[in-house]
Amino acid sequence: MADSSFDIVSKVDWQEVDNAINQTSREISTRFDFKNVGAEISRSGEKIEMKANGEERVRAILDVLQTKFVKRGLSLKALDAEEPRLSGKEYKLSANVKEGITQDDAKKVAKIIRDEGPKGVKAQVQGDELRVSSKSRDDLQTVQALLKGKDLDFPLQYVNYR
Repeated sequence: MADSSFDIVSKVDWQEVDNAINQTSREISTRFDFKNVGAEISRSGEKIEMKANGEERVRAILDVLQTKFVKRGLSLKALDAEEPRLSGKEYKLSANVKEGITQDDAKKVAKIIRDEGPKGVKAQVQGDELRVSSKSRDDLQTVQALLKGKDLDFPLQYVNYR
């Protein structure tokens, strides 16, 4: 019998990110506490830029964005926000959307699988994803449960289950 396998990836649905940003933009344009503060949010590439005339207002924009991320099913682990910085007369806050598993993170996950997972489970790094294979499908489900229980600082999805 052939080995069963699945891939561990860290991907972001960019359409959902755009939807969350558009909803945030709509909300800050209509909310009373954002009137006359120059509140604005935009995305270019993987970077989300938020602007307002006060530090607490720009943090409030980030809070609204995080709420929209959760409502749209996006992981907050994919959002890497910096500290607000003063730029002229307004405060700016940048947040990067992280996608893909770095080599170090992939090695960390492979080590967890090797040390704590069932025997006979193999994990190999393939670019920005990790392929996990085993003769037993039950072992693969055990690995998924093990990784869901770990508090990793990046989101994981399991795809190509065969």
